[in-house]
Amino acid sequence: MKMDGHTHTQLCAHGSGEKTEKMIEKAIRLGFTDYCITEHAPLPAGFETSYEGPREGYETASLDFDQLEEYFEHAECLKERFKGKINVHIGFETDYLPGFESEIKKFLDEYGPRCDTGILSVHFIQNSENKFHCIDFSPEDLEAGVKELLDDPQEIYHRYLMLVKDSIEADLGKYAPKRIGHMSLIKKYQDYFSFPEKFDERNMLLIEEILKEIKQTKRQLDFNLAGMYKPYCNEFYPGIQVLSLAKKMQIPLIYGSDAHEIDAVGQGYHLFSSLAQ
Repeated sequence: MKMDGHTHTQLCAHGSGEKTEKMIEKAIRLGFTDYCITEHAPLPAGFETSYEGPREGYETASLDFDQLEEYFEHAECLKERFKGKINVHIGFETDYLPGFESEIKKFLDEYGPRCDTGILSVHFIQNSENKFHCIDFSPEDLEAGVKELLDDPQEIYHRYLMLVKDSIEADLGKYAPKRIGHMSLIKKYQDYFSFPEKFDERNMLLIEEILKEIKQTKRQLDFNLAGMYKPYCNEFYPGIQVLSLAKKMQIPLIYGSDAHEIDAVGQGYHLFSSLAQ
């Protein structure tokens, strides 16, 4: 099986708008047998008042609730259209947001039965006043979210990793996603801020705890190639340190292009094949 476990669609507000069917056609040409459509799940209704980042970061982050039926119709149509050529799986990339666990669980309880794949990710971090900022929208917004920690980037890493740990431990119900998305996304702008390339000993101990919980809960890790192609990251997620430990622990690693456009489908697969297999 050759699977892309993390892709987005023409409905993604921060994507290219290119047709999802063209993305799937490219995956078929590249020899993929399975293709997971994992669009960003709607943010909880009450999240907006807790968000302090740029308006565009909020408005383009995810599907709206009134797009959900359109999304399922779109994805299910593609699944049927490409039947026999590639196995299309349908689900969401769901955000973990501390304080909104009950709303996330309610969403997953309602829509999880219609899905056969899913990713749990952390895209937002809270500032000292507990207001949310985007981790990956812009360097400026990340800076606004962690400005009091800029002189201690390992503490920034630690705060993010604690959110990842909390996401795994949260009670999100029976339909909680089984794959943990881009576990080192906090390093997207590492070269912009001259953050350290490696996690320190304290953070590696935390990462080991996280991986043990991933193993114990029978989850998977998103081997996400998008970071390799970001101008201030230049590294796949979750990076060599995490990868080495995950492989020792025999945690399933699932390739994810995180494609938001046709060109990104299949990106970096050879690296995944050589490092993760």
